[in-house]
Amino acid sequence: MSAKNLNLVLLGPPGAGKGTQAKMMVDRFGIPQVSTGDLLRASIASGSELGLKAQSYVTSGGLVPDELMMSVLVKRLEDSDCRSGFILDGFPRTVGQAGLLEKSLIERKTPLTGVVAVTVDDKELIGRLTGRRICKDCGTSFHIMFSPSKKEGLCDKCSGALYQRKDDSYEVISNRLKVYHDQTVPLIKYYSSEKILHSVDGIGKIEVIFKQICDIIEGLKRL
Repeated sequence: MSAKNLNLVLLGPPGAGKGTQAKMMVDRFGIPQVSTGDLLRASIASGSELGLKAQSYVTSGGLVPDELMMSVLVKRLEDSDCRSGFILDGFPRTVGQAGLLEKSLIERKTPLTGVVAVTVDDKELIGRLTGRRICKDCGTSFHIMFSPSKKEGLCDKCSGALYQRKDDSYEVISNRLKVYHDQTVPLIKYYSSEKILHSVDGIGKIEVIFKQICDIIEGLKRL
């Protein structure tokens, strides 16, 4: 592995700020963020053979099989912008997927450099994810913790009533976190046993969290 080759997996629960950190990592290290969700949508939109296969599962409401998802991912990793590395976001989600990924990367002689897990406790996550409020009239978004409206329940721009989307309700968010923990706790144990897991506290200033991630990656580059 060359010093510039950074093949990374970024893990984190919904609301951990993973997306923000990923964009900063792309700018800092010059490697692309590869989101399997985006890849799947693009593959389906392109009408490719892989996309048509994936669409058949999506249309029927089924889960796209891991092997098919891997085929879509591997095709993306063959692009020239991934030669110096990549940041995988949204994959793997399970130990089974992690095994398939490891096998594929070893075959390509591009093993994972490291796995960065952004950790935030559930109480904080629920506060972040249930705090969004939307104006019914103009659609402006507020957050009761980070960017509250001046008058509670009313939009600063048009004085319209603010409401909470169903997707932001406590019940929905709690279920999303349960699914994440059910899938990811085994995955974290898997990568920990492989001795490539590096955890970062996701509570605090964005810049401080990013500095921690950069320190980890700089350390990996020296290995």
